Amino acid sequence: MLNKKKALLAIILIIFIDMLGIGILITIIPQLFGDPMSVDYLLSGSMSVEQGYLLMGALTAIYPLMMFFSAPVLGQLSDKIGRRKILMISLAGTAFGYVLFALGILWKNIPLLFVARAIDGLTAGNIAVAQAALADITPPEDRSKNFGLIGAMFGLGFIIGPFLGGKLSDPQVVGWFNSTVPFYFAALLSLFNVLLVWKNLPETLAEPADHLKIRFSQSILNIKKAFLDKELRWLFLTNFLYQGGFNFFTTFFAIFAITKFGFSRGDVGDYFAYVGIWIAFSQAVITRKVAAKFKEVAVLKVSLIMTGLLIYAHLLPNQVWPLYAIVPFFAIFNGLSHANMMGLTSRSASSKIQGEVMGISSGVQALAQTIPPIISGWVAATFSPTTSILVAAEVVVFSGLVFLTWQNFKKGAKAKA
Repeated sequence: MLNKKKALLAIILIIFIDMLGIGILITIIPQLFGDPMSVDYLLSGSMSVEQGYLLMGALTAIYPLMMFFSAPVLGQLSDKIGRRKILMISLAGTAFGYVLFALGILWKNIPLLFVARAIDGLTAGNIAVAQAALADITPPEDRSKNFGLIGAMFGLGFIIGPFLGGKLSDPQVVGWFNSTVPFYFAALLSLFNVLLVWKNLPETLAEPADHLKIRFSQSILNIKKAFLDKELRWLFLTNFLYQGGFNFFTTFFAIFAITKFGFSRGDVGDYFAYVGIWIAFSQAVITRKVAAKFKEVAVLKVSLIMTGLLIYAHLLPNQVWPLYAIVPFFAIFNGLSHANMMGLTSRSASSKIQGEVMGISSGVQALAQTIPPIISGWVAATFSPTTSILVAAEVVVFSGLVFLTWQNFKKGAKAKA
């Protein structure tokens, strides 16, 4: 018999573990490729710092690229053979990827790091399967509440991940801590979740689609659909630019903070945890209050451009405390942008195609997480890490200008009609 509380715990932990791993990497990867003064720097004597920036961008990009291709396939497989099997296999794959990454650091084997991140990206497509399992076990009237828990796990993973990455890799905290420890910890957590799924989550799919034909090109088809839809393509383009600019910022902010402010790995972890707390506050409190008074379009006209300007504001301080003073405003406008973008996307689509549209939106976001790290790596190598932050600000502001142009065009079209 299904124990819904235990099943729900197993499902939301999947989301948390995926976000935890991303958060941990934010603090570790800059130490491996971007900070020659770090004891974990992998390129001493073999490559230049600029080549390290390129490798850092490529390593960051491979995870969302693999997830971009795997998420639709794992979703289809879960419809065909069941959620439980796919979740257990993918969690085991995630644990394996974390262990390989730790070994890659230990052995200073850069190709192994890439293989590990590719495996982790392929198995991270289980987020879509976890969401499907949650829908299976939740009555329609409770779905918004339970899907809110998934949003909370995203935020919690982003808060705790950087913090743990900074502390578990710092030998000043405990003598035997190093950069491999956070990944061994994440691997153990993934294996624990395999046991939770095995013990507490029976198969939730009532009728497997045995004859379903798996379409491995679904991710490409989703992007094609995004830009063929006359009603939504400008919104998808806005979202792509916004997510891309934000990922430009997160990829190289740690290097920027290390070079300008002398941040340690612990400082980087604390900073991103601080950002995560304010984003969570924004989505839990500010977004609800703003939504009661303003529609999504009105909010996005302001929040997108303000997010870009506040990314630019990170370049202005010469001391650490003003940097932290910027964070609450930056996180609030970022939280408003993300929540209202998703809300407007959902509200702009017919109720008959909500699942398809949200799937397309997820594909657009995954692609927006793939391209910026590669470009930002080149920008940082050619110019400086500071230039990557500047480009991030410009791209996010441009997303706001695209949104404003689209809204003005719609108004003009309606006036002519």
